[in-house]
Amino acid sequence: MASVFSGKAEAAEASREADVEKLHAKIGQLVVERDFFGESLRSMSLDRRRAMIEPDHPRLSIVAQCKLLSISRSGLYHKPAPQAAEKAAANLDLMRLIDEQFMATPWYGSRQMVRHLRRAGHAVGRKRVRRLMAKIGLTPIYQEPRTTIEHPEHRKYKYLLKDLVITRPNHVWCCDITYIPMRRGFLYLVAVMDWVTRKVLSWKLSNTMEADFCIEALEEAMACYGKPEIFNTDQGSQFTSPRFVDVLLDAGVRISMDGKGRWTDNVFIERLWRPLKYECVYIHALKAGTALRAGLGNWISYYNADRPHSALGGATPDEAYGQNGAQPDPELTPDQAEPHLQLAA
Repeated sequence: MASVFSGKAEAAEASREADVEKLHAKIGQLVVERDFFGESLRSMSLDRRRAMIEPDHPRLSIVAQCKLLSISRSGLYHKPAPQAAEKAAANLDLMRLIDEQFMATPWYGSRQMVRHLRRAGHAVGRKRVRRLMAKIGLTPIYQEPRTTIEHPEHRKYKYLLKDLVITRPNHVWCCDITYIPMRRGFLYLVAVMDWVTRKVLSWKLSNTMEADFCIEALEEAMACYGKPEIFNTDQGSQFTSPRFVDVLLDAGVRISMDGKGRWTDNVFIERLWRPLKYECVYIHALKAGTALRAGLGNWISYYNADRPHSALGGATPDEAYGQNGAQPDPELTPDQAEPHLQLAA
C-alpha cells in the first residue's frame, strides 16, 4: 500500500517538474519575442510609434505601452506652444532657402550659410542653421551627407566600380536619397538609375527615412527592367538593412557601396538632384504630397524621354537605354517593360 502512494507522489512531482519546465520555456520564448519586437519597433520613426498608442486598451496601460514602444510618456502628452506653428513655418522657409543655396554652392558649411542668410536679411544664428542643415540632410561636400546615416550593426560591402569599364545598360544600377522641400513641409525622394544611360528606372517618395520606400523602388525597378549585375549605393542604413540587401542577394545581384564620405563614388545619381530641384521643385513650390508626386512624375518622364544629355552625345536616357540593347525581363509584356516604347510603336 505504501508503495502505491509513493508511486503516485513521484508521478505528481514529475508532472509538476514537467509543467515548470514548459512554463520556463514559454517565458523564455516570450522574452525573446518581446526583445525582437522591441528592436523592430525602435527602427520605426517616433511619430509612427506614438500613433500606435491605444489609450483605451483593455489590458495594457499607457505606461506599459510607452515602455514597450520605447517612448517617453512626457513626450506623448506634450502639446506644442501656440507660437510653435509660426516658428515651424519660418523654419520651413529657411530650409527651402538653405537647400536652394546649397545646390548652387555645395561647399557651404553652417558658418558660410549663416553669412549668406544674414546678407539676405534673415536674422539667424549658427546653431539654428546647423540644426536645419542636419535635419534636411546637408553638409559640405567634403563631409558625409546626413541622408547617409549608417547603422553600426549592418554589414558594409566593398566598392566594386573602381577601374570597372561600364559600357552597357543593366550592368550597374545606382540608388540615392535626397530631400525635397515643399511649401508646407518636406519629403524624401529615392531614385534608382541605370549607371551608363542615366535613365531613372524607378522612384518613390516618403515622409520618413525608413527602408520601406527604398525597397519598393528597388522592387519596382527590377519588376520593370529585370536586374542589374551590380547595384551601387552609399552606406546609409536604408541600403544596408537586411530587408533591402536580401532583395538583391535573392536576385543574384552583386552589391557595391561607396567608401565612407565618398559621395563622388555615386556621382551620376548625385548629379540628378540639381536639375530635378531647379527645373521642377523650386520653381513650382508645391503645397501637398499629391501635387509633388504628380510634378516629379512629369519631370522624370520628361528627363527620360525628352531631355538631351551631354554625356550621351545629345541623346535622351530612353534613347541611350534602347540603343544599347538593354533587354527587360522576358517574363514581362512589352508595355510593362518599356511603356514609352510600346506607345511609340
